[in-house]
Order: sequence, then structure tokens, then C-alpha cells
Amino acid sequence: MLKTIQNAFKIPDIRKKLAYMFVMLVIIRFGSQLPIPGVDPSFIRDWFEQQSGDAFNFFNAMTGGSFTNMSIFALSITPYITSSIIIQLLTIAIPKLEEMQKDGEDGRKKIQEYTRYLTVALALIQSTAMSLGFGGQGLLINFNQQTGMGKAGMVIVAIATMTAGSALLMWIGERITENGIGNGISIVLLFNIISSVPEDVGMLYTRFMSGKTVPIKTVSALIIIAVIVAVFVFVILLQDAERRIPVQYSKKMQGRKMVGGQSSHIPLKVNTAGVIPVIFASSIMSFPVVIAQFFNPDYSTIGGKILMMLNSSSWFKSAAPVYSIGAILYVALIIIFAYFYTSITFNPLEVANNMKKQGGFIPGIRPGKPTSDYLNNLLNYIVFIGAVGLTVICIIPLIISSVFNVGQLSFGGTSLIIIVSVILETLKAIESQMVVRNYKGFLND
Repeated sequence: MLKTIQNAFKIPDIRKKLAYMFVMLVIIRFGSQLPIPGVDPSFIRDWFEQQSGDAFNFFNAMTGGSFTNMSIFALSITPYITSSIIIQLLTIAIPKLEEMQKDGEDGRKKIQEYTRYLTVALALIQSTAMSLGFGGQGLLINFNQQTGMGKAGMVIVAIATMTAGSALLMWIGERITENGIGNGISIVLLFNIISSVPEDVGMLYTRFMSGKTVPIKTVSALIIIAVIVAVFVFVILLQDAERRIPVQYSKKMQGRKMVGGQSSHIPLKVNTAGVIPVIFASSIMSFPVVIAQFFNPDYSTIGGKILMMLNSSSWFKSAAPVYSIGAILYVALIIIFAYFYTSITFNPLEVANNMKKQGGFIPGIRPGKPTSDYLNNLLNYIVFIGAVGLTVICIIPLIISSVFNVGQLSFGGTSLIIIVSVILETLKAIESQMVVRNYKGFLND
């Protein structure tokens, strides 16, 4: 990895793209410190400290701390991520969108345009809910002392600033994709999550090493590093693991020549759905918890206990093991969404038909429906392994946090998956560009 980065800096064009990407990320961090006009950031900080659960921690990590700072990037790129998922699901339900997606570059540009519009709409809805829901509780300074147009003006400024900030981040992400290296939106998300790591490291130090003797500090540091490295290695293995299905192409006559007969393979990734199942499962589990916080729920009632069960901070507590039922539901949702998302991104019947048209077949399997059934059965087995791997990565940090009373960490299993996957994809993008330039140099010579 380090060698790839070193070689990349030796190529002027790639060095220029990396510099452009770095400048854009600096602009994002600068904007993360600019508060929204008329907003009291201490209100959100105090409110956030009273909350618990992975939903709020992960959301704050995705915003790079901009949410607790109530900066112009408070919503970050979460509206864009949500709109991308919605549009992707709609392409399955709406035939016109599905045709548009298959219609080459023009169709993809049109879908991207719809995604932008939906992003702005979602940002507008979220900023309006926050401004109206928290405005009178202390988010907006002197909100209760204003009347008429003064109060409306404060709300409009807050809504416009948060919506514009989210749209600006979307624009920066697209510019990084166009002028930098890799997927710009993913890199922005990665940078936001990494910016929360120092705070988590400080929390771990305070919990396990502060005030302890040198031997205890050393042992604690070694254990923490070992756990983090082990999880990272597991995530890397899960992201890179794939099952290669051999494919043989039969020979055929073209003119006077016999062509074909070569061997190939179909790579089936173990984690075919990536981090999407975890995001879907976390969103469904956290949605009722987030909405309930606006109404100050009573946790002594049945409804309050159900909310506690959905809250990840209540899981794996020895004092109240019944709330860990929520973890079982969480695992089930991850597995369900892993199968669901894989089913809409990989169609065994379509793959089998394409192989048959090209004269390809899997050794020992007849072309057509038998090939489709074979791929479907194999895919179900692989998806289950990938879903179990995702579950292990997400559950282990929650267990450690509860058993050792670590506190609220934004650096959880979902964050680790995003960090590893984005870094691997970016490195592959750098390597591919280096290969292209080497070929250009060879041709020019």
C-alpha cells in the first residue's frame, strides 16, 4: 500500500489529482467548524450527551462531528446517501428507471440528476424538522423572544444554511470524482469518519489508561491495538474474499478459423452487498429511537421498554439481558438485507443466459436453467457467509463497549467496514491510473 502511494506521487498527473482532493478535504474540515447563523451549538452538544445508542454515534461520525458543532455541514452527505439508496431501489420497482439505468452514459446521467434533486429535497425536510423541532427548545438563539417574521426568519436561515451545506458537500464529492481519484462521496464519508477517530482514542485512553501504572497502561494499549488490528484484518479479508466460478467457452468456426475455447471465471464476492445491509438494518432499528427523542419518552412503559430494546446501548448488559433481544432482531435484519440487496444487484438467470449466448458453460453444469439454479444455490451460501461476517464485525464492538463500559464510540463496526472498503477501492483506482499511464508511456516510446 505504501509503495503504491509512493509511486503515485512520482507521476505528475496523479500527484495533481491527489493535491486537488486534499484541498477539497481541507475545505470540508474548515466548513465543519463554521456554525450556522443564529444557532447555539452547546444545545446540540448537551442534547447529544444525553442520548445513547449507535444511531446517534454513527450519524455524528458520518458528519465528522459537524452535527454536534451545528456547522454549515451539520447534515453532511447523509441526504445524498439516503437518496442514492432510494433511487437504486426504485430502479427495481419502476421499469422506466431500470431501462434508464441500462441506457448507457446518458441514462446514468439522468439518474444522477434525479439523485441530486432528491438529495436537496431530503436535506430540506431534515433541516426543517431540526429547526422546527429544536428551535423552541434552545437550538435557535432568542427564538422564543422573537415574534412574526423575526422567528420565521431565524428558521428560514437555519433551514437554508443546512440544505445549502449538504448540497455543497454533494457538489464537492462529485468534483473529487471528476478531478480527483476514486469515488468522491465515499472519500468525503471516509474523511468525516476518520476525523472522529482522535476523540475515540482519547476516550479509550481515559477509560483504560488514565491514572494507571505503566505496566497496566502498556498491557491495556497492547490489548486495544491487538483487537483493532484483528478486526481490521478480518474486515479486509471479508472485503477481498471471493469465490471464483470457472467458465469454459466452447470453440466455434469464424470463417476459416477456429476461435474460442478459452477459460475464464465469474468472481462472486463473499460480501456482495458491502456495507448496505448494515446501514439499512441500523436505520430501521434507530428510526423509532430517533423520532421518540423529540417526545421525551417514558422508558418505564411498554413502549419505552421496546425503544430500549431497539437501542444498541442497552444490549449485552448483565443487569437487563432481556434488552439483548434487540441484537437478535438486528442480526436478522442484516442477513435479510444482505440477501435482498444481492438479489437486486446479481441476477443468476441473466448471467446464465448471457453465458449461453456467448457459448460459455460451467464445467459439469448444463447451460440454461441448471446453470441458473447452480449459481443461485451457490450465491445463497456465499451471501450467508458474508452476512455472518458483517454481523460479527458489527456486534463485537457493541459487546466490548457494553462489557467494559467503554462509553459512546463512533468508531464502530460499520465505520470500520466503510474505512476499509473505501481505502481499498481508492488504492485500486490509483493503481489502475498508474497502469494506464505506464501503457501510455510504453506506446509513446
